[in-house]
Amino acid sequence: MVELNPIEQLIVNAMKELGATKEQGLKTADDITKKTNRPKSMVTNALIILANKGVVKRVVREKASGYYLVQQQVQA
Repeated sequence: MVELNPIEQLIVNAMKELGATKEQGLKTADDITKKTNRPKSMVTNALIILANKGVVKRVVREKASGYYLVQQQVQA
């Protein structure tokens, strides 16, 4: 299990609510920013950290990168 800080946990919960639990449900940083009502820079930085921890996967696309959860069992 991966330890998450409160912002990372908020983002993981938002991604679950948005349905970003598999590659077909990719969500952009903008989608997650709107859902969490946090600054985009904070969300983007947390997504990078979550990707490094192996909790989310980043998929590079033409317009905007998409993210989805790869690890369902995370601990706050």
